[in-house]
Amino acid sequence: MQRNRVQTIAAIALTIISTGWTQVVTAQTTSKTVKIDAGALEGVVSGDVRAFKGIPYAAPPVGNLRWRSPQPVTPWKGIRKAVKYGNDCVQLPIPGDAGASGSTRSEDCLYLNVWTPANLKPGEKLPVMVWIHGGGFLNGAASVPFFNGSQFARQGVILVGINYRLGHMGFFAHPALTAAGGALANYALMDQLAALRWVQQNIDAFGGDPNQVTIAGESAGGISVVHLLTWPAAKGLFHRAAVLSGGGRNYLVPSRQLNQATGPLPSAEEAGLAFAKSVGITDTGAAGLRALRALPAEKVNGKMSMASLFPLLPTYAGGPVREGDIVTAQPEENILRGNLAPVPLIIGTTGSDLPAVFPPDKTRPFDFFGTDRDRARQLYNPTGKLKPDILYALIGVDMSMHEPARFVARQMTRQGAPAWLYRFDYVADSQRPKVTSAPHASELSFLFNQMQARYGKNVTARDQTVAKTFHQYFVNFAKQGNPNGAGLPTWQSFDPKKFDIMLFNMGGQAQQQPDPWGDRLALVERAMDARVAFVGEPVNLAGTSWQLVKFQGGDDSTLTPDNRTKYTIAFNADGSINVRFDCNRGRGTWQSSGPNQLQFGPLALTRALCPPRFT
Repeated sequence: MQRNRVQTIAAIALTIISTGWTQVVTAQTTSKTVKIDAGALEGVVSGDVRAFKGIPYAAPPVGNLRWRSPQPVTPWKGIRKAVKYGNDCVQLPIPGDAGASGSTRSEDCLYLNVWTPANLKPGEKLPVMVWIHGGGFLNGAASVPFFNGSQFARQGVILVGINYRLGHMGFFAHPALTAAGGALANYALMDQLAALRWVQQNIDAFGGDPNQVTIAGESAGGISVVHLLTWPAAKGLFHRAAVLSGGGRNYLVPSRQLNQATGPLPSAEEAGLAFAKSVGITDTGAAGLRALRALPAEKVNGKMSMASLFPLLPTYAGGPVREGDIVTAQPEENILRGNLAPVPLIIGTTGSDLPAVFPPDKTRPFDFFGTDRDRARQLYNPTGKLKPDILYALIGVDMSMHEPARFVARQMTRQGAPAWLYRFDYVADSQRPKVTSAPHASELSFLFNQMQARYGKNVTARDQTVAKTFHQYFVNFAKQGNPNGAGLPTWQSFDPKKFDIMLFNMGGQAQQQPDPWGDRLALVERAMDARVAFVGEPVNLAGTSWQLVKFQGGDDSTLTPDNRTKYTIAFNADGSINVRFDCNRGRGTWQSSGPNQLQFGPLALTRALCPPRFT
């Protein structure tokens, strides 16, 4: 009798779909079929969870659509099976990477997955979380086993996991593409925007509320969330945000300008030309673009992966490219301009996170702190026994991850929106004692409460308890814009006067407390803030003059001129500079291409021997 009843309900559901009543479909308690704007989808019900996998949110970016903004999906007839993952985006997996999915890889990869409760109440609209995976913009996929959204669905949150183009497919520039017009260079970010628009247009068919969307991402996904927070085009597409190890000051990967060099980094177009030359294509016009688009996807990717990122930098744009439309500045600059969506925010790091940005001198890491170097040495190396390479990494992590996280929390609070700051430093029992602090990305199986997918039979009761707690905070946040709830330790919102954090510690407890690294992060913050020379459009220095105040030597010696007016740089309107170094004179060139960007050309200088004038 029960079986006949279920079959009757399913038949009714299919009849309703055929008439286009999408809203009514969402009220069916056990239906595996929904209708979205492109057509009908059939998912799979497993226990109390429905899953729809491999849903195209944009047309395959192949052929003439390679290196173009994502295009609309061609509608299909009948019912499309959505029971297995779509292709991962083209990449070269890293051997032993726990975040590798093992799925088929293809340029045709713009797919997403949706997990919902199997039983929805009539008219129910659930909050939605959109997951943006990490992987340095070179690796990763929504099909990674521990990105399964079933546990979120069981808690009443619809989980959407998305793919986006990676490597050369995701970030690429070339003069022929620029000449062709259209949005340029940042195709991975365009994909993410298209996926968020898909959610707004279709998530109600799955029982989701388009007015309760949380975006969340880790590493490159966290970088992406920070970017979306500052991207005007994303306004209104989400209402809460979670950044896991995504920095906040900068993009954490080498960031180039479209057609101008940035310090030692050539422009993105120059990197594209270098790549084209490496595959035997030298034409810079339409013929060259056709040849580039005709290359096999595997040849376009080549040996690109996180493991080989830096050796391949000359031929790769590296990540978000500043082209003036999608990416206008580093996140820090946009945030300080006030271009920050004021939404509830969770942001944090792992204990031994990734040092993506490093101090200027690997052998002298304390030089980064300037006049605070002695205090920094006391905080980082009180016994004097740590080697420079260890200190270099510690300072690098603080610069890349820990301090930028609290920077974003501080700025979000100034915008009037609440923020919750955390540090995840719990290590799964099976990884001890070899691992003594939580590495980058180690929190992800805890976030999704998918411990067996990461550690198999080695999961302990304590691991499960930590996963349940960490996961529940994010479930609560997606539901109400606040991570707190019954049965959880109170997580206080960020207070810029206290800089407390929620620490998920090695003992398995979640504990609100003063940041144990607060003093050293305060020094990093002061040094980082001091480097923000100006915020806004490129500065016109023409007609101004600088004087030398102090010279800091590589041996920690400090020299002060007896007369500052004898050591000057005068900026001229024609792009030239006149310099005076005591009794010597010289001339060179200068340009400012954007905030914090000041480049000097070759300097012609006399070389007379001057009497000492420093003290």
